[in-house]
Amino acid sequence: MSKKVSITLDDDILEFVDQLASNRSSFINEILRQEKKRVLMRELENAYKDQANDPELQAEIAIWDVAVGDGLNAY
Repeated sequence: MSKKVSITLDDDILEFVDQLASNRSSFINEILRQEKKRVLMRELENAYKDQANDPELQAEIAIWDVAVGDGLNAY
């Protein structure tokens, strides 16, 4: 779903957009989609770093690693 909005751009920014794209809406939408993905990836990276630096979580993972390698199969 999409919504129609009105935004204000500086003249030089609008000129830049017009030079790069024939469809302003699609261009701006794609730029914002890429930025959203970049922010999400940065948040995910930070979460992974937090997990790697969490001694309690690392201890829990070590316990599960032993359980996974115990040779028992859940059939």
